[in-house]
Amino acid sequence: MSGHNKWSQIKVKKGAEDAKRSKLFSMLVRQITIEAKRALGNREDPGLKGAMSRAQDANMPKDNIERAITKATGSGAESFENMTYEAFGPGGVAIVIEAITDNKNRTTPEIKHLLSKQGLALGGQGSAMWAFDRINGELQPKSTVAITEEDGLKLAEILDQLEDHPDIKNVITNAE
Repeated sequence: MSGHNKWSQIKVKKGAEDAKRSKLFSMLVRQITIEAKRALGNREDPGLKGAMSRAQDANMPKDNIERAITKATGSGAESFENMTYEAFGPGGVAIVIEAITDNKNRTTPEIKHLLSKQGLALGGQGSAMWAFDRINGELQPKSTVAITEEDGLKLAEILDQLEDHPDIKNVITNAE
């Protein structure tokens, strides 16, 4: 029976790894689609090159990358857009949520719901963004905020729930 248990453990571990990889690939396909559509399929465009490079770094099959570009530039192509949401978490921590969605009328209420389950709400545009600088395309906190261990646990739970959402690309905080 010990062999069965070992296989069960392998299956659970592989399932979790596959789920993470699937989410990453989905996000990368969305990024490639946005950049390919913006660049009209020009593979020399820096944005599209960067998205393709990130996909290759994640070991995404070349066929998937090509399919995303073709899908974005063909007729009836899906339209994805970048969205940025802002909120304040436990201990006054600024939270910026970056998402890629094909339907903002679905994504926005879902994010509001995730936040409201934790007693938080979306802030207005610019309400949390002031606490960050964009450096080489990445958001970096201008300064950090020290929080208690209890607030840290609450924040970790919120971040886990947000990062599990399929449309969310990145969640940034200024927590220490």
